[in-house]
Amino acid sequence: MSRAERRAGVSLAAIFALRMLGLFLILPVFAVHAPTIAGGDNAMFAGLAIGAYGITQAFLQIAFGAASDRYGRKPVILAGLLLFALGSIVAALAADIYTVIAGRVLQGAGAISAAVTALAADLTRERHRTKVMAMIGSSIGLVFALSMVAAPLLYAGIGMAGIFWLTASLAVGAMALVIWVVPDAPSVRAAPREADGTIIAVLRNKPLMRLNFGVFALHSIQTMMWVTVPAALVTRGGLPLAAHWRVYLPAVLLSFAVMIPAVLAAERGGRFRPVFGGAVALLALVQAGLYLWGNGAWSIGLWLSLFFVAFNIVEALQPSWISRIVSPGARGTALGVYNTLQSAGLFLGGAMGGWLVQYHGEASVGLCCGVLALSWLLIAATMKPPPTKPRTNPLT
Repeated sequence: MSRAERRAGVSLAAIFALRMLGLFLILPVFAVHAPTIAGGDNAMFAGLAIGAYGITQAFLQIAFGAASDRYGRKPVILAGLLLFALGSIVAALAADIYTVIAGRVLQGAGAISAAVTALAADLTRERHRTKVMAMIGSSIGLVFALSMVAAPLLYAGIGMAGIFWLTASLAVGAMALVIWVVPDAPSVRAAPREADGTIIAVLRNKPLMRLNFGVFALHSIQTMMWVTVPAALVTRGGLPLAAHWRVYLPAVLLSFAVMIPAVLAAERGGRFRPVFGGAVALLALVQAGLYLWGNGAWSIGLWLSLFFVAFNIVEALQPSWISRIVSPGARGTALGVYNTLQSAGLFLGGAMGGWLVQYHGEASVGLCCGVLALSWLLIAATMKPPPTKPRTNPLT
């Protein structure tokens, strides 16, 4: 990669990571904190506070992506980060669960994922794009693991209000990266007039919708799994909650060692389809492994490592795939739809996982995740590999 491409990849991955860390940090601790504030003893409201950001993200990803096509990537990213920071401040000042929910809704309104990934595509050449997407996609797994480790320590030291103030500070830091570090992108403001840049055209594009189903399935599986994985580590793995980082962190780091050569094989060796299909098949295998053979911390850790391998591969390949089959001016809209389905999967996966555990037991979650993964595998089997060159890219 050129110096500008490395700079773009690292800085955009950092922006994504700072924002996702702010969203993930409350997950391991908020259920414990909620009963200490007014209205927080209602489990439904506590759950809504955790997942509320996914609702607003799902509604606004398309709008932010389309706006980035028309007005430019950086202004839209800055506006979204400002909303995220304001939402964090509202939650930090909250004295009751309802204000926390309002803050989380406002956090989610900064739906910049589509604009960030579109900017990454704008700033990189086709032969290096998957590596940049891998940086961005892998940052999600890394900060998820980091949040599992750091959140209990931060909560003990600075409390929930301090965590929300920290997330506001992270958003401000991300804004500084956008302004002073991320390279400027080519202008795409005329692009919405292109035929494939309308929302209707994106929704009618079968290859895009197959990829959109994929990201919905992936993040539904992710959140459904984490309804049961912490409890499984306690009951079947014999690990107290404070020690779960000993499983999460090695699993993520080991997954990177496997994911990187797999992504390079897809990119350089022209093996997009087999690598992608193999990752989806691995997701289905993980569900069987966790719920049939996941006994003991080592066993659960192994299956989680394989999950993160598959997760990181798909997170890297799918946005790159999209960038190859739509024109530059349509990327924001296409990635907006993609990230809408991602956010919907995050919210609905958590809700469905909780409902399944409550009424049908832990095994039903593994069954549902397995059915989703197998359905996705059938859809992936009908997909044609992406073209070796993307639609017209001003940098290639």
